[in-house]
Order: sequence, then structure tokens, then C-alpha cells
Amino acid sequence: MKKLAIGFALLLTAALPTAARADVIIKLGTLAPNGSPWHNLLKEMGQKWEQASGGKVKLRIYPGGVLGNEGDMIKKMRIGQLQAAALTTIGLHDIAPDAQAIDVPMMIDSWATLDYVMDRMAPKLERIIEGKGYVVLGWSEVGFVRFFSTKKYSSLAELRGAKMFCWEGDPASAEAWRSGGFHPVVMSSTDIVPGLQTGLIDTVALAPLYAYSSRMFEKAKFMLDLPWTVLTGATVVRKDEWDKVPADIKPKLIEISREYAKKIATEVRRMDNEALENMVKQGLVAVKPTDPAAFTKAAQGTYSVIRGKVVPADTFDEVKKLVDEAKAQSAKK
Repeated sequence: MKKLAIGFALLLTAALPTAARADVIIKLGTLAPNGSPWHNLLKEMGQKWEQASGGKVKLRIYPGGVLGNEGDMIKKMRIGQLQAAALTTIGLHDIAPDAQAIDVPMMIDSWATLDYVMDRMAPKLERIIEGKGYVVLGWSEVGFVRFFSTKKYSSLAELRGAKMFCWEGDPASAEAWRSGGFHPVVMSSTDIVPGLQTGLIDTVALAPLYAYSSRMFEKAKFMLDLPWTVLTGATVVRKDEWDKVPADIKPKLIEISREYAKKIATEVRRMDNEALENMVKQGLVAVKPTDPAAFTKAAQGTYSVIRGKVVPADTFDEVKKLVDEAKAQSAKK
């Protein structure tokens, strides 16, 4: 009788709908704060994936850097502990440095220019990244970065005395900061808050919406109101893991991913000024620079290091050419 019961239970399990069991589970890490616009839209994307695949593909999201910084997440992807990650171009640099050419300081200065450049560069960047073993699910953006500090800095000379956070894992980027006359302090992104609290650093370059979502502005209450660079990124998945997704489902999931990448871009652009206004209401002090032209000159001073050391020279030149084209077309309107 016991054997009969066990046999019946096995038959019942086998008869359960296959949609209830995922064939592919993709674990995705991100630094996006829990409950932030990026995190919420990634969760929605995961729900759409599950619906479109009939439950065969599930996305599990680990937000807020709980799996470490972007370098840690890439290491976890390489050894199979993680299958995907939503990364900024700083993290993508560990996979392929070319994408960071989009985020060169004070080169792209408007959303229109960014759109012009990405429309033309995305296919090339995706081919390069796929050659490294990853598939780009969608490109996204974090916003135009400004300097947030625990001290008030209003000029380039003052800011050059700041202890500036610099992402670890990319010595050439630290060299680029130094070439602009800055004092970088290399550390993990997960150590920013304790670094600000202990005084190890006093300044960090952040997009306003990220500073607001993460409440980082509460630790660094002064913001130099000068866009330094645009920060973009992409959601990538290991190609060997992506190849496990049934061929007939892949196009649907890619379509959903691209749709949500656009939604993230729209949300970031809509909320950027709103985040600034909210932070000012909650105690952030926005400081107008006394010498904006000096910052432009300092940014351009980093190009000799960025070109060839941080990003490949040919990719840097291609992006610079597209930026010049976009600005020339805009000037004619």
C-alpha cells in the first residue's frame, strides 16, 4: 500500500503543469537601491519575462549591492554564481572597456547627444561585449553626474583638494583623475558610505536620482551643480546561460528587455530634476561653480589618459566624432 501511495505521488508530480517549474532561472545583481526606479522596473521586467515564457524563464533580482560591487558581480558571473547583472559602464569596463567611451567627462552634455551617439554605437558595443561571452539585454542610464561632498566646494581649485572617491579595479581611471588635477581615493563602491562617515573620502560623483534613491545626499549634503559626465550602463547576461533559453522565447524576452530599458531612460530623465528639487527641500545645498570653464578644461585634460588607456583609442575617436556631428546638427536647428 505504501509503495502504491509513493507511485501515485510520483505520477501526480509528473502531471503538474511544466509552467510551474522554471527551466531557466537567471540571477541578476545590481547596485540599484532596493525600491529605486531602476529596481522596480527590473522587477516588472522579470514578471513580464515569466508571463511571456509561460513560467519557463524566471529572473531573480538582488538589488542594493548585496552581492558586492560591480567588479564582484562580474567575478560571480564568470564562475557561474550569478548569470546576469545591471552594470554601469564602469563595471562593463571589466568585460569590455569600449562602452566607457560614452561616459567621458564633459563630452556628452545633453540627452539628445546621448541618443544620437547610442543609436549609432550600440550595435558595435553589443558585438564587442558578445565576443567576450555576454549578451546585452538593454542599455540604460543613471543620469548626469555631479559632485556630492561633505564639504562645500565652489571652484575647481577647491575641488582639486577634495578626497575624491574612485572605483577600484581600474588603475587607468585613477590616473585619468590625477591628470585632471584631482586627488582620487580608490575603494569599493560598497565602501562609499563608511568612507564619507570616517573622512577617508569627502566627495563622490553621483547622478542626482541615484543620490536621492540611495539617500547618499544625507551623508554628502553639498552638491556642485555642474554636470561632469553622463553615466550609462547595460543589463548583460552570460551568453552560455542565455543559450539555455528556448530559441522561440528569446526574441520575446529581448523585446521586453529593450522596452524596459526605454522605460528606465524615460523615468530617469523625468525624475532627474525632481530628485534635485526634493533633495534641496530635504537639506541638500546646491553650489553653483564660480569657474565652469575651468572644469571643461580640466575634463579635457583627462582625455590624453582616457584615450588609449581607459578605452580603446579607435572607440574614443568614433564617439568623439559622433558627439561633434550631433552638436553640429543641433546648432543648425
